[in-house]
Amino acid sequence: MGDKLTRSIVSNPKYQHLRRTRMRYGWTLTVVMLLVYYAFIGVIAFDKELFALKLGEGVMTWGIPVGFGVIVFSVLITGLYVRRANSEFDRLTREIVQEA
Repeated sequence: MGDKLTRSIVSNPKYQHLRRTRMRYGWTLTVVMLLVYYAFIGVIAFDKELFALKLGEGVMTWGIPVGFGVIVFSVLITGLYVRRANSEFDRLTREIVQEA
């Protein structure tokens, strides 16, 4: 029974579309996050003085808000993925299960 159900789900064109779309979206967000993170680390590695520049008259440097920005960016793209998963991906999953 489970084997037949699995075959019907895997052969469903909606499942193939869901799988392709979800993988592409996940990898796209992964690459974007890696680019942001490695750009941040690259600046730290090769131009430390850039992030050591002071912001205004206080003691805060550019590295603190930029580092905080990397963290906020990662939370935002996670939210983007969850939003799309909870709407489009979950809807497609429900349709696939109903058709099986």
